Formats: sequence, structure tokens, C-alpha cells
Amino acid sequence: MERVDGLKDTTCQFTLDGKPFRILGGSIHYFRVPREYWHDRLLKMKACGINTLTTYVPWNLHEPEKGAYHFEGQLDLRAYVSLAAEVGLWVILRPGPYICAEWDLGGLPSWLLRDKNMQLRTSYPGFMEAVNLYFDKLVTVIKPLLYKEGGPVIALQIENEYGSYAKDKNYMKLIKICFQSRGISELLMTSDNWEGLRCGGTEGVLRTINLQRLSFGAIQHLADMQPQKPVMVMEYWCGWFDVWGEHHHVFHYEDMINVVSEILKRGISINLYMFHGGTNFGFMNGAMDLGNYKPQVTSYDYDAPLSESGDCTEKYYALRNLFSRYHYEPLPEVPISQQRREYSPVIVEQHLSLWDILHLTESCRSELPVNMENLPVNNNNGQSYGYTLYETSITYGGSLQSKNNIRDRALVFDNRQFVGMLDPRNHEVALLDGEGERLLSLLVENCGRVNYGKALDEQRKGIVGDIFLNQIPLRGFTIFSLEMRLDFINKLLISDRWKSGTNCTSMPGFFRARLYVDGPPRDTFIKLPGWAKGAVFVNSHNLGRHWSIGPQHCLYLPGLWLNSGENQVIVFEEQKTDGVIVFAENPEYGKTTDVYKLPFCSLL
Repeated sequence: MERVDGLKDTTCQFTLDGKPFRILGGSIHYFRVPREYWHDRLLKMKACGINTLTTYVPWNLHEPEKGAYHFEGQLDLRAYVSLAAEVGLWVILRPGPYICAEWDLGGLPSWLLRDKNMQLRTSYPGFMEAVNLYFDKLVTVIKPLLYKEGGPVIALQIENEYGSYAKDKNYMKLIKICFQSRGISELLMTSDNWEGLRCGGTEGVLRTINLQRLSFGAIQHLADMQPQKPVMVMEYWCGWFDVWGEHHHVFHYEDMINVVSEILKRGISINLYMFHGGTNFGFMNGAMDLGNYKPQVTSYDYDAPLSESGDCTEKYYALRNLFSRYHYEPLPEVPISQQRREYSPVIVEQHLSLWDILHLTESCRSELPVNMENLPVNNNNGQSYGYTLYETSITYGGSLQSKNNIRDRALVFDNRQFVGMLDPRNHEVALLDGEGERLLSLLVENCGRVNYGKALDEQRKGIVGDIFLNQIPLRGFTIFSLEMRLDFINKLLISDRWKSGTNCTSMPGFFRARLYVDGPPRDTFIKLPGWAKGAVFVNSHNLGRHWSIGPQHCLYLPGLWLNSGENQVIVFEEQKTDGVIVFAENPEYGKTTDVYKLPFCSLL
């Protein structure tokens, strides 16, 4: 039977089924949590006193190649939302198309960038055509989940923090039409920080605010903008994300609970971002660039109430105590956290140089360097993530200059011997003179596309312009796509070129070890104290990037990705290894800094 009285914004309060309703929300992203753990995390959310789940929907995962849609397995959005309903949670969907989320390109698919004239998050026809085709598919998935169809979805957010971008005054209206023209009539919302409220909304859509510090000026500003409407903090940042090379951000629970208590006292609805952060598995982390490019780490622990591995923290119990006062019935019991295990260290048994596996990759020839997204690979959708190797011949040495055309970081090899690095801070490498023709190789890593700010428009990766040797542009490239997807790792596993031992004299390389698990597999953390930088694969699952500069010094390994008995561990390493892989029961996120004591601008 169709329901018609869903979430509404009446005089200064929400109503649901005609009764006053306070949103006590929390964010958990299904794409950052292994599907087998969804139920555990949602049960813990319910037991904390949360009544509404919020989740983003990442376009780049659901349409990784143009016209190829994936809503199954780990990406089964309908199953995730239905599970939330079974647990007793309402749902607010945040399907974008742009989501930010500290996620590569803010959730936008990289194949959009194949259009050299692309204008993201605008009414540019090439962008809106792609959005409309995606929404044609997405709405067929989510429509049965809507409240008026008998489902748990009581509201949807259109776009995300557009006021901080605000390049096109017509754009938000067009995105609203994308929802409404496809029959979605649930309550629509936008969300922005204080500065973005003025430019981020559109007529007929409820504005909400994002914040961490309590600013009644900001909240009053929101209330004044839309009189007689309920006030909601769509993102109350109860932690913060980390970037490589800086400290791990923490937000002490006493400071957090004081702010949340005051918000609730004033009758305001709230959504905790993040309630459980999870992990940026693979190469999916985003980056910040507000003048300086800063890639984000693999972990998305966020110092959230539920830790990266699903443990209930002090924040969790403080919030549970607070939220219990806003429920008439006792809260459910808190589920017991899953056990973790510190496995014994394992020794690398085999190695394989990068140079020995190039035949397993897609490659092409080009006179000019081609950026990652425009490579003729992946059914002409380009390369999205990982590494790209550019090779050309030279006959002399001198000054190799990137002119800032490397995105984001390149290891430079002369006849496959490492000679230096090009990155956003270092644009020059000296090459020695030598006789005869030599092979110059540049292994370029996409460290993560920017997910927030104006730099979103400049996120093509690989080599994006000419590279010069003594002021002469290099020509005649062979380009190898090293996205390190599942099919590549599986080919790697059965390669007959593996060599015994750890002494890989020609780095970078792949290093292989076996972990034997006796009994039921448990969650654990991988640590690589004697290694430099690369990525880790366990039973072909890409756990993410490791980098000795920290702050993160561990990678979360869900036990469900392990087998009882033998497990294959492969580490891709760029520069050095001591041949030992260590396991730990608890994570190590590095030195900490208190986010609440930092100026907000320093976070951005």
C-alpha cells in the first residue's frame, strides 16, 4: 500500500507519519565497509540510539565505464538500504552526483575527463547528459526504497556543498529536476558549510548545514534563510580525515559530546559524520588541494564513534548515553565486537620485478605523452587509478624537467635504474651523460584525485603535458597502464617469472608471501615497518596504499578476506623492503593532533 505522509518540514520541526520526528542520524558508507560487516555496523548504530542512516552513493563505482552499471555484491545499494530497514533505521540517501566524501574526484567517474572541454558540476551539456543517463539507471534502483513506495528512504540530498563551488547558477535547479522528473517526491535537501549556504541551495529544497564547532551565528543564519523550517546539521563532523605526511586527527569525546548535547537541547536534528568511517580500500582515497596538493590516507577511521574495524569507542558510549534520553524505550544491547588476531610475521618467499610483468598490462604507443584518462584502455574509457609507466629513448643526459606536468608523483629511471623523483614540489631531475641510446622510464602514480574545492577541475592524472630534457620536449612514448585491478593480480599470481627470495635487484617489484591461518580467520592489521611505499593485496583484495611517511602505519585486513589455511599476500613496493610482513591486533595511526584545537582553515 502506498504511503503518502512521509518526512515533511512543517513549522520549525520535521514530521513523519504526521508526528514530530527528530533526526538522530549517522553516516556509514556501504562502499567503505565489507558487505559481510554491514549488519554488524548497522546493529551497533541502532544500539547507539541512531534512528536514521545516511549514506553517499559513489557514481564512479556504480558506473566505472560509461554505460556499464554495477549495483551488485559490494555495491548492492538496494540490499544495504533494505538491511537498514530490517534493523529499524530510516534512511537519507545522498546520491550526488558529486559527493565529496574524501573519495577520488568526489565520486565522479574519471571517464568524464576524456572530454577536453569537460566542466564538472555545471550545466555543461556533456556533464548533464552523463548525469541524466546515470540517474535513469540509479532511480530504477532506489525508487522501490522510497518511503512513498513502502521503503525506508525518507529524504534525499541533491549534490553536496555546492555553495563552496558555485560555478553555475542554473546547475542546482537542473539536478533537482533530475530527481523530480523521475518521480521522486520525497523531501529534498542540500548541505553546505556556513560560507556556502547562500550559494548552495535552490528553490523548494531544504537547506541544511555542516559544521564541527558550535556556532549559533551559523545556525541562526540558516534559520533566518528559511523561516518556519526545521533546522538540521547534516554533517556534524565528530572527527576528521588524515593526509599523508601529517598527524592523525583526533577529536576528544568530551569536546564532541558538549557540542552534540547543546545542538539537541535546541531541538535541532543532527547527522554524525562519520558514525563509522571504514576504509578507502584500493586506490579510492581522495585528496585536498587548496593551494597545496595533499593526498588522503587509506584509512577512513575518521576518529569516529565506531572505529575502522568496528569497535565501539568512548565516543560511542558517550553518544549512546546521550541519545538514550531521547528515546522512550531502552536502547538495544550493544553487539559484541568481532575478535582480532595478531598473526605471526611472514617472510617474503618470492619477488618479481615490475619490468618483468609489463607484458601483463595494456599498453600503447604515442608520439606525445597521454594523460591517464585518455589512454586507449578499458574499452576506451581510459585508466582510472593506480600507476602509469611512460618510456622513451634518450641519447644524452642533462636536466629532466616536468614543468609541473606530473600528476602526482613519478619515479624516474635511466636504463631502469632509479635516478630521482618528480612530484608537486620537485620539478627537476639530473640525468648523467652516457654513450648510446638509453631507456628513460617514468612511473607515475595517481595518488588520489582532489575531492573538494576549485582544483576539482584539474584532475587529469599521469603526464598531462610535455616533459623536457634540456628544454627539448620528449617524444615517442610507450605507455603501460598499471591499474592493478583484479584480473591483473590474478595473472600475476600464476606468472612463471617469480624468483626465489627477497633480493629484488631491479626495483620496483612485487613481493609474495604466504600467511597460514589455523582456525577461523580473524580481522587483523598489516604493518610494513621496513618498507617504503606501494600497495598491499591479500587473496587478490587491494587493501590500499602503504607509505612510510605516515601517519598511518597499518592496513586493515578484514578476516572475511582470509581463508583457513594458506593465504596469498603480495606487496607492490617502489623502493625498499626488509622482506618481513608484520601483523598486529590493533591499528597504528601515528602521532595525533587535536582537531578541535586547530583553526578550521588549517584543516582545509
